[in-house]
Amino acid sequence: MQTNLIAKFQQSAQGQEAESILRSCVHCGFCTATCPTYQELHDERDGPRGRIYLIKQILEGAEITEKTQTHLDRCLSCRSCETTCPSGVKYGRLVDIGRSLVEDAVPRPAKDRLMRWSLRKVLPHAHLFGPLLKVGQAVRPLTTGALKAKIPLKQVSSPWPASSHNRVMLVLAGCAQPSAAPNTNAAAARVLDKLGITLVEAPKAGCCGAVSYHLSAHDEGLDFMRRNIDAWWPAIEAGAEALVMTASGCGAMVSEYAYLLRDDPAYAEKAKRVSELCKDLSQILLGEDLSTLELAKRDEKVAFHCPCTLQHALQLNGIVEQVLEKAGVNLSKTKDKHLCCGSAGTYSILQPKLSKSLLDNKLKALMLDAPTRIVTANIGCQLHLGTKSTVPVQHWIELLE
Repeated sequence: MQTNLIAKFQQSAQGQEAESILRSCVHCGFCTATCPTYQELHDERDGPRGRIYLIKQILEGAEITEKTQTHLDRCLSCRSCETTCPSGVKYGRLVDIGRSLVEDAVPRPAKDRLMRWSLRKVLPHAHLFGPLLKVGQAVRPLTTGALKAKIPLKQVSSPWPASSHNRVMLVLAGCAQPSAAPNTNAAAARVLDKLGITLVEAPKAGCCGAVSYHLSAHDEGLDFMRRNIDAWWPAIEAGAEALVMTASGCGAMVSEYAYLLRDDPAYAEKAKRVSELCKDLSQILLGEDLSTLELAKRDEKVAFHCPCTLQHALQLNGIVEQVLEKAGVNLSKTKDKHLCCGSAGTYSILQPKLSKSLLDNKLKALMLDAPTRIVTANIGCQLHLGTKSTVPVQHWIELLE
C-alpha cells in the first residue's frame, strides 16, 4: 500500500513502523472474511482493511474524528486477520499505534476516561482486584441480571506440591487469575510435579502489561514489563528452564517483550531472554511423556475453546487439542474456531453490546455437539464464557489434573 506520511510522522519511530506495516498490505480483503466485528456489523471500517485505511489517513494528515476512534475501539485485537493475511501484515502492532495516535488527538467523554482509568488502576493490581472481587462475590446473591453474571463464583485452590525437583520453571500468576481462578496455577504445578518439574511463582511479578498497553497507556504497560523482568531475573540467572504461561493472553504479551523493549538499553537483552523462555503450558506438556500421569479415561464430551491469543497471536492453534487427545479426553465437535468469544481483555466491559453478540455466537458453536463442559486456555475467555454457559467452564489443565 503506497503511503505519503506527513513530516511529523516521517520523523517519529511510530510513524516509521506504521509506514513499514502499511506498505506490506496489498488491500486484498482476505482479512474481512475472518474478522468477527466485520461479520457482525458489515461495515468496511469495522474490518481490518477499513481500519488500515483509517490509520493510513491519520498518518497522511487527515482529520482525526470521534468516528475514527469508534471504529478503532471496536477492534477486538484478536488478530484473526494476521492468521488469514497472505502478506504477513502486522495488524496488531498497527492498530496499537493507530489507537495511541487517536487517543492523543480526540478527547474522550469524562465517563469513558474514568472507566478506562479505573480498569488500568484496578485490574492489573492483584492487591486491589482481589479484595474487590471478594466484596462482589459476597453481595452476588443480592444482585441480578448482567451484573450477577459478571461476578464469578468463588473458587478454591488445592495445595501446591511440597516436593522439589532439579527441573525448575517459572509461572506467571498474573492479575485477575489468582483471585478469580486460583486453582489454575496450582493444578499446573501438580501436573508438572508428577513429570518431575517444579513450578515457581515469582512473588513480585504481576500484570504482564497488556491491560495498560492495549488501552494506549504504553509507558505504563512498559513499566509493568520491566518490573516483571526484574522479578524473574534472579530465577532465570539461577537456571529456570522456562517461563510458563497458563493464560495465553499474558503469553502473547510476554512473547512481545523483546520487541517492545528493543530500544531500552537497560532491558533489551533481558527482555529478549524472557521472550525466548516464554512458553505456553501446552508447549511444555506436549514435549513431556504424559504416560507417567496415569490418566483416567473420561467418556464425557469436552468442548475446547481456543483463545485468539493462543491461535492468532502465539500461532499455537491445535496444540492444546493434541495434549488433551494424547491424554484421552473426548473432544466434541465445534465450529467457527477462529472467531473470538468477545472477551478480548477489557473489550467485554468497554464494548458490551458487541461482546454479548460474539459470546452468544461462540457458545452456540461450542455447544454444537452437546458437551458436558467447556475448557479453555485463557482466564479472560474462561470468565466471559462462564457468564452465560449452561455447562461448567474451566482451564484445560484442571481437567487434565
